[in-house]
Amino acid sequence: MRSAYLMTFLMLILSAPLRAQETPTDMQEITSDDFRSRQFLTLTVGIDQDVKLPPLPAGVDFGGTFREYVKASISRELNVLRFSPKKEGSTVLTIIDSKSKKVVAEYNVSVKKSRLDGVANEMRALLGDVEGINIKVVNNRIVVDGQVLLPKDMSRIYSVVQQFGDQAATLVTLSPLALKKITEYIVRDINNPEIEVRAINDKIILQGYANSEDEKSRAEIIAKTYMPDVIVDAAEEKGVIKKRKPANDGVINLITLKEAPAAPPAKMVQMVVHYVELKKDYSKSFKFEWRPGIEDGSGIKFSAGESGNSVVSAITGTINNLIPKLNWAKTHGYARVLESTSLIVQESKKGEIKQLTKQPYTVLGKDGTQGTAFADVGIVASITPTIMGDKSGSVQMDMSFSISTMLGTVANGAPITAENQITSLITVRDKQSAAVGGLIKNSSSTGFNRNPGGAANPIISLYASKDFQRDQSQFVVFVTPIIKTSASQGSEQIKKKFRLRE
Repeated sequence: MRSAYLMTFLMLILSAPLRAQETPTDMQEITSDDFRSRQFLTLTVGIDQDVKLPPLPAGVDFGGTFREYVKASISRELNVLRFSPKKEGSTVLTIIDSKSKKVVAEYNVSVKKSRLDGVANEMRALLGDVEGINIKVVNNRIVVDGQVLLPKDMSRIYSVVQQFGDQAATLVTLSPLALKKITEYIVRDINNPEIEVRAINDKIILQGYANSEDEKSRAEIIAKTYMPDVIVDAAEEKGVIKKRKPANDGVINLITLKEAPAAPPAKMVQMVVHYVELKKDYSKSFKFEWRPGIEDGSGIKFSAGESGNSVVSAITGTINNLIPKLNWAKTHGYARVLESTSLIVQESKKGEIKQLTKQPYTVLGKDGTQGTAFADVGIVASITPTIMGDKSGSVQMDMSFSISTMLGTVANGAPITAENQITSLITVRDKQSAAVGGLIKNSSSTGFNRNPGGAANPIISLYASKDFQRDQSQFVVFVTPIIKTSASQGSEQIKKKFRLRE
C-alpha cells in the first residue's frame, strides 16, 4: 500500500515540471477546481478515435503536451473531438476558454502500440478503394463498419475479413441509398413517364399505367435485371431473425393497363379509273379493168302507112367498157375511246361500278312468236383497296375490269359484242397512277382479183385487183388511288363548281 502511494506521489512530481515548462503562464492561473470535465483515454497508434465534447464556449485553445503523441481536431457540427495517435506514450490535452483562460476539459491520454495495428493497415490497403467503410480496433479485434452501395463491395469485404480469421469482423451493411439509385436507372430504362418506380424495404414497387400487356411485362423484366443480389445477414443466417420471402423476386408489379382507345374511323379511298382504247385501221386497194363487150340490139318493127303494110327490120349492136378503168384508193382510220369512272369506298371494302347499256335484238320463239332480248354492253369495274400502313402511304388494290363493245349484228339482228377482261393485284402509292393492264390486237387481210364483175360476153378481158386491210387495237386501264379521311373530303369544290346549295 505504501508503495502505491509513493508511486502516485512520484508521478505528480514528474508531471508538474513538464506542465510548467510547456505553459508556465497558463498553469499559474489554473487550479484543479476549474476543471469542468476530465477523461482518461487509452488509444492505439494508427487508429483514430472520436470523443464526445462537453458544451464549449465560442472560442477555445488547446493546451498540454499532446502534440508530440496525438493529433487533435474539433468538429463543431458533430460535437466530437477526434484523436489521431502518432506514437506510443502518455500525455495530457486541455481545452481552454480563450477569454476567461479557464480549463473547460482535460483528457489524460495513454497511447499504446497494438499488435493489431499491422493487421488493420493491411486491411486498409486491401479495402482502401471501397467507399463508406471505417476500419478500427475495438476490444482487441479489428472491426470493419459502415455502409456500401454495391453488393459486390460486400462480397469483397467479406472475403478480406475471412483471411484474418478471428482477428477481424465486419458490421458493414448495404446502404438504403443503393436501392434508391437503382430505381433511378430503372426509371430511365423503362422510359415511360406514366410508370412510377419506388424502393420500399428492400423491394421495388412498380405503379402507374401501361398501354399494353407487353409494356407492363417489359417494365417488370427491366426492374428484375437491376435488382441487387440478396445479402444474408449473420443474425438471419443463425436464425436470430427471419425475413419474409420477397414477393416476385423483390419486384412488386402494380401497373394497371390503360383502357384501349376507341378505334379511329376507317379511312376512305377514292379510285379514279380511266379506260383507254386506241384503234387504227389502214386499207389499200388497187384495181385495173378493161373488158370491152358487145351487146346485141337487133329487132323487127311492123308499120302501116299509105302505101300499105310493111315490115322493117334493123340490126344494131353496142360495145361497152371500151375505155380501161383504173381504181386506186388508200384510207386511214383512227379511233380513240376514253372513259373515266371514279368511286369512293372504305378501305378493305369492295367497291363496284357498272356502266351497262341494254342492246335490244329480235328473237323468235319455238312457235314462231317474235320477241325481244337484250345484250349488256359497257364497263364493269370491281376494286378492293387496302391501306398498307398509316405512314407508308401505299394502297394495295385487288381489281377486276371488264369492258364489252358492240361490233355489229348478224342476219337475224342479234348483236356481235367484244369483251375485254383484266384481273390484277398491285400496290400503288397515294395519288400515283399505274397502268394496270393492256391488250393489243392485230388483224390483217389481203385479197387478189376478188370482184371480176363486168360484161357477160367480153370481147377481151384484162382485170387485176389487190385489197389490203390491217386493224390494230389496244385497251389499257389506268388507276389512281387517293386516300381520304372522310367521304365528304373534296365535295365542297364540286358544290361550288356546279353551284349546288344545301
